[in-house]
Amino acid sequence: MPEEPAGSTSDVGGVVDEVVARVHAAGAGGVGRDGAGARGRVVVLVDGRSGTGKTTLGNALAAALGAQVVHLDDLYPGWDGLRAAAEAVVTDVLGSPSGYRGWDWQADRPSGWRALDPDAALVVEGCGALSRAAAPLATVRVWLEADDAVRWDRAIGRDGAAFAREWERWAAQEEAFIAAEQPVALADLVVRT
Repeated sequence: MPEEPAGSTSDVGGVVDEVVARVHAAGAGGVGRDGAGARGRVVVLVDGRSGTGKTTLGNALAAALGAQVVHLDDLYPGWDGLRAAAEAVVTDVLGSPSGYRGWDWQADRPSGWRALDPDAALVVEGCGALSRAAAPLATVRVWLEADDAVRWDRAIGRDGAAFAREWERWAAQEEAFIAAEQPVALADLVVRT
């Protein structure tokens, strides 16, 4: 069963400290609980539904770990692309060569390849980051949760009317991903934000 960190789970600093401690406990090789790692580098996966604080936590973790950060918002291929992005985490982001094809939301089409340093620590955040295939490649896996009303307020406050129009469409993909992949069961930490 995944653990909730002690203390206030809405305190980003406390969650960052817990994740950093777990990374250090895993050793310099970044090996996850299944004995694997993405080519020996530290990899932290941060997943959760829209509006749970993944981007905020992902950025804070990247700063604390001196890591690269990949925001899945940059590679979802449009509003129906959650599953494709989850697969790209494994094949591209954590694959060889390490990188991803971005998505140009304004033009509604793929953009260029973005290379990642295959030896540098990496934080991947977004819904779809923590799948059954990605979990064994990670050092630490985090699932974020929040009440639906809180998630709505955060997500729409951040992204406005464009996301409000697509909320149900995206939520259906989140639900399908959660049902198929069971990311809560894969997480080392479950954090309520």
